[in-house]
Amino acid sequence: MNEVLGDEVRQHVRNRYKQIALMDAAEGSCCTPANGCCDTPADRDQVSAKLGYSEEELSVVPEGANLGLGCGNPQAIASLKPGEVVLDLGSGGGFDCFLASRQVGETGKVIGVDMTAEMISRARANAAKGGVTNTEFRLGEIEHLPLSDNSVDVIISNCVINLSPDKQQVFDEAHRVLKSGGRLAVSDVVTTAALPDHIKNDMDSLAGCISGASSIVELKALLGHSGFAEISIEPKDESKSFIQNWVPGAKIDDYIISAVIKAVKR
Repeated sequence: MNEVLGDEVRQHVRNRYKQIALMDAAEGSCCTPANGCCDTPADRDQVSAKLGYSEEELSVVPEGANLGLGCGNPQAIASLKPGEVVLDLGSGGGFDCFLASRQVGETGKVIGVDMTAEMISRARANAAKGGVTNTEFRLGEIEHLPLSDNSVDVIISNCVINLSPDKQQVFDEAHRVLKSGGRLAVSDVVTTAALPDHIKNDMDSLAGCISGASSIVELKALLGHSGFAEISIEPKDESKSFIQNWVPGAKIDDYIISAVIKAVKR
């Protein structure tokens, strides 16, 4: 993708998630990557329960952190340990960061990176509200991470990498900041069939975590090119139950599915 088009994509995605970040929790928050919105925090919790979050996880995060977004539960698959440094790509309101912070403990650290300033502000406010002290949020693009080389033990992400117009650069950057032996544990969508042109070329579908999805073969090639080993991509058939609601009537679940993506830095 050329640089101009890539910037157009980022700006479109940024504007969408700016609107979500600015929504008042009392008025509702976007709860699917497409068009639906929920009216109450309880509705967002119901959506997140379908993504794999436990009742306990939903109850311990600061109010306003769960925006009902995502397509899985990445921190649950990351096997986080006390003292580890965790990076969340596209951290949004901080939901997964706050869950990860409980697992790494006071000796660990969680860093959330998001390209939307309004999301960073919301996440920082949520951290202050919840008294979370081992987590910080940095403004930046996941293609150009504001972190030093070999500084992170684990990278998590929840349905964000598909939004990038340069996924190779995302994985190159992930590999750069991970320590030797560091782990990538991501929930994201993958294609199971070729997307129709009217979906593939639609900017709103891209910002809705649909048209930017890659195939398993493509993702394995990208990860391998970046230098990752032990690459595993496991589709989750049960995700069709919520993906079908992202664009009602469009049968999106015929084309994309959520998957667990894991890899290790050699």
